Amino acid sequence: MTSLAAKATALLDLHTAPELLKVVNVWDVITAKVVADVEGTKALATASHSIAASYGYPDGERIPVDLMIEAVGRIAAAVDLPVTADLEGGYGDAGETVRKAIGVGVVGANLEDQMKPLSESVAAVEAAMKAGEAEGVTFVLNARTDAFVKAGDRDPAEVLADAITRGKAYLDAGAPVVFVPGRLDEAAVEALVEAFGPRRLTVIGAPGSLPLARLEALGVARVSYGPFSQRVALTALQDLVLDVVAGGGLPEDTRPLN
Repeated sequence: MTSLAAKATALLDLHTAPELLKVVNVWDVITAKVVADVEGTKALATASHSIAASYGYPDGERIPVDLMIEAVGRIAAAVDLPVTADLEGGYGDAGETVRKAIGVGVVGANLEDQMKPLSESVAAVEAAMKAGEAEGVTFVLNARTDAFVKAGDRDPAEVLADAITRGKAYLDAGAPVVFVPGRLDEAAVEALVEAFGPRRLTVIGAPGSLPLARLEALGVARVSYGPFSQRVALTALQDLVLDVVAGGGLPEDTRPLN
């Protein structure tokens, strides 16, 4: 088993490499194993929304933090790849939550700012990075700003400026990368990469997003898929049920799993 420190270094290297890091989010052990076994998969990322849903909780830090930590720990223990966890806003104590996550084998995390006051969000980033240092790992914090997610009817130029201001503050606080989820057009991605530097921006893949090759060419570090991977899986399940109810059966291309 590779050491945590080595996994953390490997995960950071994947973000700074010229190739776009592509991670399809998982939510339990079986999805982690299935994704990890696909050739070309280099790291795993959990999705907090998907994990919460699998336990019957809504998204938004409604799942008990210890249950979330247990879930991501089971995923980390099931695979040899580096695992980064979605830790939402830190569950009230970003530093302690990151410490717990490292304790179960996680070497990176998303941390939402939820558009809290900037000083409060910066303090959370600093606490998370200090927790990594205390545990002896180069923790790969994906500091998330919700500027676009919570934009509402604000002027798009103001939203972009807000995302840049917040992202640069998180980089200055020690985060190696900044996560800006939302529907970003090419101009917005270019502006964010220019502001943060190449391989410092991560984005979410969604219907209508820029092609992966274009994101790589623009200097994006990573793309992940949040709850969309679970929606794809559940859509396939629902389609199976519809087919069975209609008198059909399993698709002919169903693959055996180890």
